[in-house]
Amino acid sequence: MVVASATTACSQDADKAQNAVASGGTFEFFAPGGEKVIKYAPEERKPLKSFTGENLRHDGQTISLDDFSDQIVVLNSWGQWCAPCRSESDDLQNIHAELTKRGTGTVLGINVRDFNPEISRDFLEDNGLEYPSIYDPPFKTAAALGGVPTSVVPTTIVLDKQHRPAAVFLREITDKDVLEVVDSLEKE
Repeated sequence: MVVASATTACSQDADKAQNAVASGGTFEFFAPGGEKVIKYAPEERKPLKSFTGENLRHDGQTISLDDFSDQIVVLNSWGQWCAPCRSESDDLQNIHAELTKRGTGTVLGINVRDFNPEISRDFLEDNGLEYPSIYDPPFKTAAALGGVPTSVVPTTIVLDKQHRPAAVFLREITDKDVLEVVDSLEKE
C-alpha cells in the first residue's frame, strides 16, 4: 500500500475537466513497503490499459498510448505548479531526444491539475519541451495506470515495447535513472 501526501492543495473543476478514456489491460499497481522506485522483470510485467486523452498542444486532437505501438514509452505525470516536475523537465527532454535519436520510443507527458491549458502550453514552450503531452486535469488516465496514486506527482512509468510497466518512479527522476531502464529494455 502506498501512503502519500500531496504538497499542494488542488481541486477538480468538473466543468473544465477533460476526459481521458481507459480500456482493456490488467496491470495492478502496488508499492511494497512504500518504495519509491519499483522495477519489474519481464516475467512479472502485465499490460497497461490503453488510454486516450486531449492533446495539450493541439485543441481538438487526441493522443493515445496506442499511437506508440512497439515503442518504449516513458509516461510522466506533471504539472507546471509542481516544483519537482519543473526540475525534472530538462531530464525528460533529454530522454525524449535520446529515444527519438535511437528511434526506439518517446516521452509522453500527462498534464494533471492544471485547469488552464494555456499556462501549461506556455510552460512547454518556455522550457523547450518537445515531447507530446495529454491534457488531463483530473488525472483520469490514472485508472488506466493500474491504480498509480494520483496524489504522487511527478510519477514516471517506463513501459517496454508491449506497453508493460518495467519501472515506476514515485519521485523526481534524472535522465540517468530512466536511460538505464531504457538501455536494458532495448536489449530485451
